[in-house]
Amino acid sequence: MKFSKRFFVFIIFIISLNSCGVSKSIHNRPDISGYNATIPEKIKINDSTFVAGNNFLLKNKQGQWELYVEGNPLQIGKITGSLTQDLMQKQEAIFFNKVEDLVPSKTQQYLLRKFLAWYNRKMYLHIPEEYKTEIFGLSQFSSSSFSEIGEPYLRLLYLHGAHDIGHAMQDLMLVGCSAFAVWGNKTVDGELLIGRNFDFYAGDDFAKEKIIAFVNPSEGHKFMSVTWGGMIGVVSGMNDQGLTVTINAGKSEIPLVAKTPISIVTREILQYASTIEEAVAIAKKREVFVSEAIFVGSAKDKKAAIIEVAPDNFGVYEIENTEELICSNHFQSEAYKNDERNLKWIAESHSMYRFERMEELISDEDKMNVPDAVEILRNKNGLNNKEIGFGNEKALNQLLAHHGIVFKPESRKVWVSSNPYQLGEFVEYDLNAIFKNREGNPATKTISNSRGNIAEDPFVHSKAYKDYEAYRILERKVEAAIENKETISAATLAVLQQKNPEYWKAYYLIGRYYFEKKYDAAAKKAFETALTKEITTVPDKEQIEKYLQKLKK
Repeated sequence: MKFSKRFFVFIIFIISLNSCGVSKSIHNRPDISGYNATIPEKIKINDSTFVAGNNFLLKNKQGQWELYVEGNPLQIGKITGSLTQDLMQKQEAIFFNKVEDLVPSKTQQYLLRKFLAWYNRKMYLHIPEEYKTEIFGLSQFSSSSFSEIGEPYLRLLYLHGAHDIGHAMQDLMLVGCSAFAVWGNKTVDGELLIGRNFDFYAGDDFAKEKIIAFVNPSEGHKFMSVTWGGMIGVVSGMNDQGLTVTINAGKSEIPLVAKTPISIVTREILQYASTIEEAVAIAKKREVFVSEAIFVGSAKDKKAAIIEVAPDNFGVYEIENTEELICSNHFQSEAYKNDERNLKWIAESHSMYRFERMEELISDEDKMNVPDAVEILRNKNGLNNKEIGFGNEKALNQLLAHHGIVFKPESRKVWVSSNPYQLGEFVEYDLNAIFKNREGNPATKTISNSRGNIAEDPFVHSKAYKDYEAYRILERKVEAAIENKETISAATLAVLQQKNPEYWKAYYLIGRYYFEKKYDAAAKKAFETALTKEITTVPDKEQIEKYLQKLKK
């Protein structure tokens, strides 16, 4: 994230404003007096298995944590905090250290904290008391290492808006999610089948400790979601009614004030809706602060729909007389037909390319099953099966996903990817079996159904995969060297190209390095080669063309 002088002048101006609204926000706490706060004691079975009454946390052989919690909002928060304390504190450290890397100056960090307090000053007004209570319970087990950022409760509250702020700012997180649904004659058994990749990137370490949470609340529906320590919101999940939700970022202006985080909206939908109509009603009553597509699948409706929300608009997209629905990162409903931001995003980003690639792969299958859906999520090529370089955002599999997931809502079954990315084994979970007979029965071994797992992608054992992982490390080093005007050997630049030869960015970075060093002929050759590759966005292509124009002059 690059912070300009103008941005910090703006922050200083904000700090100088009347801080009444900020003060109210900082001191607001949920009223927990009406809740039973008693929770069972946590018992450690071994380093990867913990139980607390009926509740438990355990690690399966694929490296995923499986969590089951039950009770009222305060109890769910406290039990989750008790069981996942180490994971939560680790995720906090990863996230805040990432921000520290991006903003190394202590003065800028101070200004950023002040800005975030101001920016989030109204968030507490837009989050249901139930979820603030759960976050409060969770926060009692939060780290004491980041007190300068804020008290544990406020830190966790603000972190629930990280996805929203991240995709609005575009620089902190990479968010390019893809989702699809097929049903009826398009699936082998006629059941609704949904696949999605969650491409939310906050560093490699952030995705290592995934939690597959199964929540049995005192009110509403039981549900599962794929999450991480400290997160009660939902980015991918399904409830016991067979309703699923996933989120796909849309194009947003940078909002002026935080309201309801989208993951809290989807949590409410998952906990209290059983049909698309009920999901739409919940989404309508919440004010969001970024644009987002909520992809909803429904066992009762036997189809999927997309709820498209923005601070200033709302639409629902359903297709009649078809048995498939596709969603990337642009809006499709009538409400956004003439939206200039959305139209520009369609024209210039990689969203439409991935949309068309999903169309292409779905059309290749007569009738789809779960392995087919997983294969689509793992696909690394571009349109017409073109090789476009590993890590290209135009690919459905950008080799950075936090997770891939497949749902069969009518069977109440879900498959969740294991590391790395969505290449590891997809682990099957049966919600009916998991939520049945939980009373007095905490699990001490995996609650997955290993017989239904989808095998890992053989690509993880290939030379191409090892080369890609080496490329990612080298790319970061080269970018840092260019930024710091350091010397890079010709051999290093040659390796960068060799490790990912079809990826445009390798040639772009080589061109930039040579351009800065005034090796014009070498820069020109690298930029021209980059233009022959599948470049991610129109602005990226235009940037390369500008460099070539400068070289001509």
